[in-house]
Amino acid sequence: MSQTHASGESDVRAGSGSFRTYTLGFVLSLVLTGIPFALVMTGALPHGATLLCLYAAAVIQIVVHLHYFLHLDRSSGMYWNMLSLLFTFFIMFLFIGGSLWIMYSLHSRM
Repeated sequence: MSQTHASGESDVRAGSGSFRTYTLGFVLSLVLTGIPFALVMTGALPHGATLLCLYAAAVIQIVVHLHYFLHLDRSSGMYWNMLSLLFTFFIMFLFIGGSLWIMYSLHSRM
């Protein structure tokens, strides 16, 4: 969303949600929760395929929450928020990956 002031200066702001976008995000979240729940409760797929569907639904649900509830998108107003989110993911990857690597190394030495 962009607004131009009388001085010609452009003010780029992050988008805010409307009732429609919040409702759409909520419905998508319910669907993305219901599908894995139904897969697990019915046992319709083999174990590996169910796990793959669970992970896929979780990743898609993260994207839905980031877009519809936190309003993260590719606009220039959200650049620093997106950059800080990516940095957070990088730090989490380092901590979790490093911890798993250390635990695996300790386990193999015992």
